[in-house]
Amino acid sequence: MSRTGFYIERVGVVQRLNPMTKLAAALLLIAATFLLPDLLTAPLIFLAALVPVSLLANVGRSFFGVVAKIMLPIAISLLLVQGLFFPIPNPTPVPVGPLTFRLEGLLFAARIAGRLLVLAGAPLLIFLTTHPIDLVQSLIARGVPRSIGYILLVAMQLVPSIAERASAVADTQRSRGLETQGNLLMRARGLLPLISPLIVGVLLEVEERAAALESRAFLAAGPKTTLRDVPDSPAQRWARWALVLVFVALVTWRVALVFS
Repeated sequence: MSRTGFYIERVGVVQRLNPMTKLAAALLLIAATFLLPDLLTAPLIFLAALVPVSLLANVGRSFFGVVAKIMLPIAISLLLVQGLFFPIPNPTPVPVGPLTFRLEGLLFAARIAGRLLVLAGAPLLIFLTTHPIDLVQSLIARGVPRSIGYILLVAMQLVPSIAERASAVADTQRSRGLETQGNLLMRARGLLPLISPLIVGVLLEVEERAAALESRAFLAAGPKTTLRDVPDSPAQRWARWALVLVFVALVTWRVALVFS
């Protein structure tokens, strides 16, 4: 399995879609979670859209793993804080063992957690099924400056790269006798020897990237060539216009509902 950033190399219909089509669909799903006020909107979008697409693209395991790592701490914190301290007069009590939650706070936390679930899941699905270079090239082809495109490319590759480098540094330091496990004090003592090589390695990588860009005349004026061709089709272009129309219809309906 080849990895570039979050991208997992697979062959399928989702991977063959143009990045702009996937981006338009993701933006529409995120907008729908905020424009449709029902409590079940976000969970239904996640279960009926994001989960089937992740399985169709054969990236379901990675998708669920990353979403769980991101959302579980946030969801638990929201339920505890909002459920216990939601500021509302005469709340409806929900006793759970020794604690008494507030029903209104739990519902509010569930709505926010659902929206964050879609807000995190939709872009993640794009990153898992789209090569970063294809996404950046599509944005540049539509007028995004090359410098901003490069910043986006580095950002998409940064988190996995730092995680892999941190794991390698930790393994190296442990092989030299550094204690990185045990109680909280022992872990705190071992933190500095891990951070220093990690920061130095990241800075060296940034310098290497800058030298590579300069050698390839990244900022030179004139037309650029690329080794990758991002396919697009009339059907996908029509599909993107349809997604835009659905978005406009949702916004219009929401505005009319507010002022009615």
